[in-house]
Amino acid sequence: MNDFIIPDWPAPPSVAAISTSRNGGVSQGPWQSLNLGCNSGDNPADVAENRQRLNQVLPAPPRWLQQVHGNAVVVHEGEATLAHGQVQSDAQWSREKAAVCAVLSADCLPVLFCNRQGTRVAAAHAGWRGLAAGVLENTVTAMAVPASELMAWMGPAIGPLVYQVGDDVRSAFLQQEAEGAGAFVADGDRWLFDICAMARHRLQRAGVGHISGGGYCTYSEPGRFFSYRRDRVTGRMASLVWLR
Repeated sequence: MNDFIIPDWPAPPSVAAISTSRNGGVSQGPWQSLNLGCNSGDNPADVAENRQRLNQVLPAPPRWLQQVHGNAVVVHEGEATLAHGQVQSDAQWSREKAAVCAVLSADCLPVLFCNRQGTRVAAAHAGWRGLAAGVLENTVTAMAVPASELMAWMGPAIGPLVYQVGDDVRSAFLQQEAEGAGAFVADGDRWLFDICAMARHRLQRAGVGHISGGGYCTYSEPGRFFSYRRDRVTGRMASLVWLR
């Protein structure tokens, strides 16, 4: 059965979006059951079946990116884009109807975007490296509309009570600006990092008009979400957005 999350954002009727859980597929073992990631060690035939099941609720197959924890953003131009295969990028945007923008995650933060007019959408994959490198800001810029007209929804990611990081992660953000210090809480000789709080801060700084989501912890709900930090060998979920 489907166990999708529907974003709680005031998107216009022309925008549709979902975020998958780990439930509703055929994969076995640590990838059980709706694993959508081809590079996770799972049986390729099971992943193909899982993707086909997802396609049944979409207007067209999604564009899958080769995600590299970077800050590149590409445009999704429907069937013409799909014909060129995967590209290395961590975000994509589109203004074409039925061009499904997608990102995979299993602790990293997926962020979906649309504009208030309902004519542009985007999906970004923001692990700490991509977030620090500006993948969200680059997505806002690529959409080429005033940031105040954009809304963003943050999907399931590892939560602030369990996401432990080192000084290197904290320094990567605070070297850019001291205002991000509130996203880190001391935990012995390490830090607990609130990646959603940092993303919200970066989106606000970029001028995004409406920001929501961020209430799901992948690590803390093993029955619903994959988590790389928790399990290491695990599947991937998808967050997807498109224009009707």
